[in-house]
Amino acid sequence: MKIGATPAPHAEILEQIKPDLKEQGINLEIVEFNDYVQPNIALNDKELDANFFQHEPYLNDFVKEHSEMKLKNAGGVHVEPMGIYSKKIKALSELADGATVSIPNDPTNGGRALLLLQKANLLKLKDGVKETATVQDIAENTKNLNIQEVEAAQLPRTLEDVDISIINTNFALNAELNPMKDALFIEDKDSPYVNIITVRDGDENRDEIKKLLTTIKSDKVKKFIEDKYQGAIVPAF
Repeated sequence: MKIGATPAPHAEILEQIKPDLKEQGINLEIVEFNDYVQPNIALNDKELDANFFQHEPYLNDFVKEHSEMKLKNAGGVHVEPMGIYSKKIKALSELADGATVSIPNDPTNGGRALLLLQKANLLKLKDGVKETATVQDIAENTKNLNIQEVEAAQLPRTLEDVDISIINTNFALNAELNPMKDALFIEDKDSPYVNIITVRDGDENRDEIKKLLTTIKSDKVKKFIEDKYQGAIVPAF
C-alpha cells in the first residue's frame, strides 16, 4: 500500500505503524511530498492508495476546484495547531506598524491564518467571515500590516525577510521550529482542522484502508504523538 505524506509529522507517524501493518500482511510504502497539491493529484491518478497531509476544509476546497477528482476523507488522525513565528521579535506586542506578515497562499490555510491574526488582535475581519476569509475580507488593519501570500512549504524560509509568519505545524517542524516553544501565538487545541487520511471515493471500504485506519488510531500511535510532539500535535481519536 502506497501512501503519500509530508515528512513531519505525517511520514513519521506512518513509520510507527509499518511493522504493525506488516503483521497484517500489508507492506506500507511511504512516498514523501513537500507541497499540498501533488499528493492529491497522485492519489487521483492511482499512483497512491491514500494520502496523509491535509485537513478536511483543504480537501473540500481542493475538490471544489478539481471537480473531476473524487477524493474522500477516510478518517481523522491528529490536529496541528497553526502558529505565528518570528526571528525579529520576541512577542507580538513588539510588532511595529507596517510590519510584513507572510501567510499561506492556498485558500483554506490562508483563511485560517487570517482568523489566527484576528484571534491575536492584529486585525479584524468582516462579520461572519470564517475559514474562507481572504485578504479582501479584512475590515480593520490598524497596524497597516503588509500581508504577503506564499506557498505554505516556503513560509519558514520567509522568516529572514518578514516580521512574522503564520506557519502550518508540519512545515514548522521540518524547519526545526518547536511550536510549543517558538510560536509567539498558537491555535487552541480544539482547532477544527483535523488532519485526515484521504482516499479515492469508494476505497474507504477496502480492507487495507480499514486496517490502516484501525492501526493508526491505536494507543501506541497516540502515545507516540504525545511523547514526540509534546502538545505541538494533538491526537484526534
